[in-house]
Amino acid sequence: MNETITVIGGSGFIGRNLVDKLKETYSVFNLDKTKSTRHDTILTDIRDTNQLSQNLNTTDWVVLLAAEHKDNVNPISLYYDVNVEGTRNVLEEMRKKNIQKIVFTSTVAVYGLNKPNPDEAFPVDPFNHYGISKYQAEDVLRAWYNEKPEERTLIILRPTVVFGPENRGNVYNLLQQILKGSFKMVGSGNNIKSMSYVGNVVAFIQYCLNSQLKGYHLFNYVDKPDLNTNQLINIIAKSSGKEISSFKIPYFIGYLAGIGFDMLSKLSGKEFSISSVRIKKFCATTQFSNKKIQETSFKAPYSLEEGLDKTIKSLL
Repeated sequence: MNETITVIGGSGFIGRNLVDKLKETYSVFNLDKTKSTRHDTILTDIRDTNQLSQNLNTTDWVVLLAAEHKDNVNPISLYYDVNVEGTRNVLEEMRKKNIQKIVFTSTVAVYGLNKPNPDEAFPVDPFNHYGISKYQAEDVLRAWYNEKPEERTLIILRPTVVFGPENRGNVYNLLQQILKGSFKMVGSGNNIKSMSYVGNVVAFIQYCLNSQLKGYHLFNYVDKPDLNTNQLINIIAKSSGKEISSFKIPYFIGYLAGIGFDMLSKLSGKEFSISSVRIKKFCATTQFSNKKIQETSFKAPYSLEEGLDKTIKSLL
């Protein structure tokens, strides 16, 4: 193919893997405010309209990954400055340069916690500023699409927690605790956790591009089957050869400990792997439907166990 794809946010975890894959087929440009460890980078902050004007050139597709997504972003306004206004800036530049196709990575956080296996039609109920800001960005994108629906293509992907080698998110913290022998189970472990392996998320984005989808599409991305936390821990223990203590800390004690680490973090200025938000998310049921993806011809190249095994081996 001779098509060009501009990945905005291609220096991040998903972005590095996506650019690796897309370069096999497309001409790819990476715009990011941070230099990539693997790819050429056109330094661009999506909050800066001048930089976007200079650096976002005519392209067949934009893949917008750039986002503020950590649990402890400070100030909170950054979620909205980047996720909402940054998206608005990108779309304005796309209007100027007649770029009509975009893939946007949102999040299942728009549904909230402990919901009954929501599909794409499920009402939104985000519980944090990240989820709120990403849903607001979706609305900005839908308004852009509805201006010229006969000409434009909008694909919104809502992935659940994404893990894989080089990731430093919540799954990485869990793996590190288990590998170091410091993991302690909080709660019963019966809560279900939908997950997605980065290699599969990247493959699905590539599938959307290769399929030349037209119009508006909204997909949850989840690798099935879902695991509960006990099953997840057992798979990690088996793959890593580590023994896991059967002792379980009651949720309310774990949550209070998380609040204690929050206070310590504020006083010391240091970030800790334990926080009240992470305890809350760890013990919540976060199960999501991928029915719409199942209706396509897409086949995930890796199972969840294969993805976990690859991730664990990268840490050993």
